Amino acid sequence: MTALPPASSNALHLAALVQRHKALIAVQRNAFTLRMHRALSWLQRAEAEKGDDDLGFMCLWIAFNAAYAQDTGSHTDNASERQTFRSFVGEVCRLDANKALPALVWQVFPGPIRVLLDNQYVFQPFWDALNNPRADGSTPTHWREVFDDARQRVHRALAQQDTEKVLYEVFVRLYTLRNQLMHGGATWNSSVNRIQLRDGRELLTRVLPVMLGVMMQNPAHFEGKPFYPVVAN
Repeated sequence: MTALPPASSNALHLAALVQRHKALIAVQRNAFTLRMHRALSWLQRAEAEKGDDDLGFMCLWIAFNAAYAQDTGSHTDNASERQTFRSFVGEVCRLDANKALPALVWQVFPGPIRVLLDNQYVFQPFWDALNNPRADGSTPTHWREVFDDARQRVHRALAQQDTEKVLYEVFVRLYTLRNQLMHGGATWNSSVNRIQLRDGRELLTRVLPVMLGVMMQNPAHFEGKPFYPVVAN
């Protein structure tokens, strides 16, 4: 297994990605290089926001979305979108020849990942139940069964060291955290969500550059168009 660089090398890793991107656009500018350009710009901005976890996390999520989101030309519902997302995570894991993602999941972040996946406040069904009370005003409890099922599924994946399943669940939970921030459901620099936000930011800081590196090594597998292409005036 390839030795994992320390966290202090994030800037060097990012610089290497920028150089790789320059090499790609020297050959051809296309939809893929545009998506990578946008993702790298937000990664660089996140790197500059060292003292602000809220803004850093949001920049990192935008970077992920710029790289991941692709216009397939057809309408997708939530179920098919989740399947597309799952397929993306699986493809990146499969193409990760250096096994850098497993190294991050199992050597660097096993503790924070377990804490995140056991946290009901980044589990969307919890909020759905809380925001849709019964007629008597009480909160439905069915979310607990779903949460327990998800936790058992995640713990099996953790026990089997199934990187793809664990990363997918991590990003699903981080998506809920992203929604809290982007939709005004959290206070800037709040102490309420600080643990999951800091862990989420650190996870994205280390995982996203690896994902982008895998994508730039295998551009033919990620050729979808961006949702908002550049349009000349």
